Amino acid sequence: MTFLNHRLRALIKKEFSQIRRDRRVALSLILPPVLQLMLFGFVLNSKVENLRLGVIDESRTPESRELVATLSQSKSFRLAGYFLSPERLTDEITQGKIQSGLIIPYDYARDLQRGHPATVQFLMNAMDANTANIARAYAEGVIATYTSSLQSSGLHANFQQIAAPDVGRHGRVDLQPSFLYNPGLVTSWFTVTGILGLLCILNGSLVASATMVKEREAGTIEQLLMSPAGTSEVIVAKIAPLFLLLCLMALLAIGLMRAVFHVPFHGSFLLVFSGAALCLLSGIGIGTFIATFTKSAEQAQLTSFFVNPPMASLSGALTPVEAMPHWMQPFTKINPIYHFGVIARASMLRGSGIETLWPNFLALLTFTIVLVSLSVWRFRKQLN
Repeated sequence: MTFLNHRLRALIKKEFSQIRRDRRVALSLILPPVLQLMLFGFVLNSKVENLRLGVIDESRTPESRELVATLSQSKSFRLAGYFLSPERLTDEITQGKIQSGLIIPYDYARDLQRGHPATVQFLMNAMDANTANIARAYAEGVIATYTSSLQSSGLHANFQQIAAPDVGRHGRVDLQPSFLYNPGLVTSWFTVTGILGLLCILNGSLVASATMVKEREAGTIEQLLMSPAGTSEVIVAKIAPLFLLLCLMALLAIGLMRAVFHVPFHGSFLLVFSGAALCLLSGIGIGTFIATFTKSAEQAQLTSFFVNPPMASLSGALTPVEAMPHWMQPFTKINPIYHFGVIARASMLRGSGIETLWPNFLALLTFTIVLVSLSVWRFRKQLN
């Protein structure tokens, strides 16, 4: 078959014309990816802010008011009001009107002034365990900062004997974290770089399966078989237009990642785009393979439901692979979305090149070849 001969050019032109006439296909190539990327990037954020905080201040001293002000002035907590009894505070947390509570005991300021440890009680609604853990960490960080300011003001001064050396004094370890590749700890950088591969697979499979099934229902495949075009030309003409349009979708998604979420691009754009192209081909292969086993669009969508959600869940696109159970982690290695996520994050955030990412790129290329070969084999068998 001569590449891009007149029959193949005519078939590709016919496919583009058909896609242009079908507005639903055109919209599905542009609108859903943009909305999904924006929604996932903004919604899937582990950062917790403005938790409503209820306070019981039995101390009623400047020290206790300073502690409440320190917590409420942070972005993590917002003062919702003062309460007179623990029962009333617990009822408000139970009803969901506030998410957290702070109880300051009567002898709080006196313990501070005497250099004794002062204990406050922090209540959290732990129905959402993840939010509760994050809020607890925020509260501990705020109180640690508050405690260090108290030490600098002298409220926690320890008097030591000067005449004799204190050989039994313990040392102190200070932790100074340094956040590499994401100094601002922006959660969306992790999310959107994983969502890109997820969009390539999901949209590629859905659009390809819908297009193939619709043509079978309309009877245009039988008309193509009556034309002088060979089977290989028909297959290439079916895949090429979808692949080119989906590549434009990937370019648009990468542009949104850079413009809206300000994801840095320290590595090679060509490496990331090549990985996205392989993901698109994998998605088209999955969609075409599904279309050869189904007879209607409803059957194709139902079959996709049993394929795409497990791939998304076991991809590491939305949650880190390390957070999965240990026995499930090996399954991510046979998922093309996982390997693209590694390529996109390492290249864009860390600046890694092909010399580091070649195992993931090779695995992604292998999955693409296998999936496209299976879909072409099934499609060719159907045409014959």
